[in-house]
Amino acid sequence: MHQAPEMIKELLAHPLTRHQDIDAPRCTELRRIIIQEKGFLRQIYTGWYESVKMLLPCGEGPVLELGSGSGFLKDFIYDLITSDISRIKGIDVVLDGKDLPFKENSLKGIVMIDVLHHLPDVVSFFSESLRCIKPKGAMVMIEPWVTRWSTFVYRYLHHESYHPETSRWDFEEGGPLSQANQALPWIIFSRDRKEFQRRFPGWRLKQLILHSPFCYFLSGGVSLRNILPGCLFKTCHQIETLLTPWMNSLAMFATIVLVRVR
Repeated sequence: MHQAPEMIKELLAHPLTRHQDIDAPRCTELRRIIIQEKGFLRQIYTGWYESVKMLLPCGEGPVLELGSGSGFLKDFIYDLITSDISRIKGIDVVLDGKDLPFKENSLKGIVMIDVLHHLPDVVSFFSESLRCIKPKGAMVMIEPWVTRWSTFVYRYLHHESYHPETSRWDFEEGGPLSQANQALPWIIFSRDRKEFQRRFPGWRLKQLILHSPFCYFLSGGVSLRNILPGCLFKTCHQIETLLTPWMNSLAMFATIVLVRVR
């Protein structure tokens, strides 16, 4: 049943990372090169980074980026502390999300791009982040989201696990990138939103913005070849904007903003 999608993924796989161990630091460093070289993909990240910066609260204080990996968010946010679970070139701190090496109320915010759904113990992470972030501080993340369209893409055309039906928020620990549940953000902040509020009254879900139904897919992401040239990004982005009324069915990603209220 899945033979055709697997053949398509193999044909489209980016030559820099084809057959690479995705959990190895070397693969992450190669993905950094891919993002810089693919003009279409780089513009997507630039737009995401600008929106993340705007959603952070004003005021002084450092911001932690969890799972910085191959990104370049440090070009946009002053006093950003980059981090990853592996020792990667250019990363400030090596850490695990369930044990953050920061003092209480010491961070203005935490930001993440495509990271939450890789955390095997999100309950510990949400508790730790509450401890470290100042009152009125924020967590801003961009994560995969469950819709009719994204379900097809994530289930058949993507290498990460996708289990919207599971009753659990956790999963077995394994490779930092190979182990995941792409449906986890939707499970926590949509299906189980009341349970999240019950467990973490110190967090308030301030914003949930659905977006990006096609652009990221057409960019090939960090795993596939360049599908469209960078010169077509603006046109594709304008088409996505016109599709805003139908994001509940089409969106592949969500921007999620949590604010610490106590």
